[in-house]
Amino acid sequence: MGHEFLHKFPVESRRIVWLIGVLFAMVLVVQYFELPYGNVISSLISSGKAQIPSPRPESFSNTTLFDGLNSTNMNVVDEVHEIANITEISEGHDLSLRNDSMVERVKGKDGSELKKAKESEYEFSANNGTSERNSSSDENRSINVGPTGSSFASPPMRAAPPLASPIKVDANLGTPPTSERNPSSEKNRSDDVGPKVKNSTKKRFKNQTTPVVSISEMNDMLLRSRVSSHSMKPIWSSAVDQELLEAKTQIENAPVTTKDPSLYAPLYRNVSMFRRSYEIMEQTLKVYIYREGERPIFHQPVLIGIYASEGWFMKQIQADKKFVTKDPKKAHLFYLPFSSRMLEEVLYVPDSHNHKNLIKHLKNYLDVIMARYPFWNRTGGADHFLVACHDWAASETRQYMAKCIRALCNADIKEGFEIGKDVSLPETYVRSAQNPLKAVGGKRPSQRPFLAFYAGNMHGYLRPILLKHWENKDPVMKIFGPMPKSKGNKNYIQYMKSSKFCICPKGYEVNSPRVVEAIFYECVPVIISDNFVPPFFEVLNWEKFAVFVKEEEVKDLKSILLSISERRYKVMQQRVRKVQQHFLWHSKPVKYDIFHMILHSIWYNRVFQIRTR
Repeated sequence: MGHEFLHKFPVESRRIVWLIGVLFAMVLVVQYFELPYGNVISSLISSGKAQIPSPRPESFSNTTLFDGLNSTNMNVVDEVHEIANITEISEGHDLSLRNDSMVERVKGKDGSELKKAKESEYEFSANNGTSERNSSSDENRSINVGPTGSSFASPPMRAAPPLASPIKVDANLGTPPTSERNPSSEKNRSDDVGPKVKNSTKKRFKNQTTPVVSISEMNDMLLRSRVSSHSMKPIWSSAVDQELLEAKTQIENAPVTTKDPSLYAPLYRNVSMFRRSYEIMEQTLKVYIYREGERPIFHQPVLIGIYASEGWFMKQIQADKKFVTKDPKKAHLFYLPFSSRMLEEVLYVPDSHNHKNLIKHLKNYLDVIMARYPFWNRTGGADHFLVACHDWAASETRQYMAKCIRALCNADIKEGFEIGKDVSLPETYVRSAQNPLKAVGGKRPSQRPFLAFYAGNMHGYLRPILLKHWENKDPVMKIFGPMPKSKGNKNYIQYMKSSKFCICPKGYEVNSPRVVEAIFYECVPVIISDNFVPPFFEVLNWEKFAVFVKEEEVKDLKSILLSISERRYKVMQQRVRKVQQHFLWHSKPVKYDIFHMILHSIWYNRVFQIRTR
């Protein structure tokens, strides 16, 4: 019996030891392969374990998809136009000057230098699909300055998100984009230079973390939108669709414009296409204005103040006899005649910080239009348009009116503005409805002793930073807060007329009436507003007559402006004078004025977004 027990005991012991060993091995295996970090136990037997490097994303150059339409090539064409007619004349006459860094790229004997510049502009990261500008490249700054081709220094910039996926916007459509904004924003911003209005101006640093889309990247987005339209195919075909397709073909094959005293080629992306498009618009375009809607929100234009653009357009399109048709079947475009300014004035509940009722009012109006007419449903609204300048218009229309063409002053990419479909509406501050051209013009370059000027209320996070760095810091930098009010704002106007550069910083939103004011008073605009799409972007080449400064570069503002040579400044100021015609309201519309330019940009975008069955 004892011998039998002793015989079995070693067997049981071996089984127990074997089971313990198996369990221990399993624990080690699990730790070795599953845990994201090392373990003391596993390190005892695996101190020599090979380290497997995490896969690094491979970077590759972004070759432009549309080589023949590349914005760089467009700029080169413009420069060729300008270089071919170089004349150096004293003040009051045009002074042409080539873009030095751009010409350097053209100098290559075989074109290799130009190709290299285009292909190395961006580097894409395969792990997240986003891109970063090559920090070693200075060839695509917003403006090149100085006789040696020196450029503004700017930090690396993130590229625009891919157009294949729409930009995400805030889903809370019932809340105004800026909760701390005083709802009576027209009253607070009516001049934007008067006594400081008490307002909760807590700093908004969210803009500093938002990816910045540069002007060159906006150019690429525009070109891509021309190649790939996202508008809905019409449910049924119409004769007007064929007319738009024919217009598109003619515009794309426009004869080269060499001599037109009204149009200065370097100001435009393609002056020949613009001229041909404008001609076809005058000959072809028909607009139907919906009669529905009650005053004062509908059909009642407001003609003074900073939101006057929407009112003047409404007034002049309703009085027009060339473009307006009473037969909707003949219309290429359908106008939704509401005032975003009056929508806020009539319906907004003070201090509610909520505009769901404003959105619902527009939705109810749209329901009436869709019930009475078949035209919205035919295209999903792609041939309808609105003209709205209030800051909230972008958020109020992006839910139910997102498919139509939206002419907006708040042309902010991060707020859902779509380049190639939507239109950046100039925000014009009209002080006199009887004489919108009152005090237009400015002094000659030699009579502008100040380098830069800004005055205004401390709206948003950026303006206090501007004043922190530059208020009372330099005699040539006239940077102020609210100026004491004077009759006709003469002090403010005289500073604009007496300064070389007029600073246009964003407020609560990206848009500012100072951009157009600067042009009105023949002062070179300096736009400090990330992700702002400047007016008539589809037509005008803003880099030829304006300076773009990133918000984070405010502290370097003076050095940036001083890096622009006197010769270069005179060229830019002369171009401001030439582009001014496109930003002026007249009591009765004239060719190439702001009314026609707004209508043309809407027409132009519709032509290039047209889709057929």
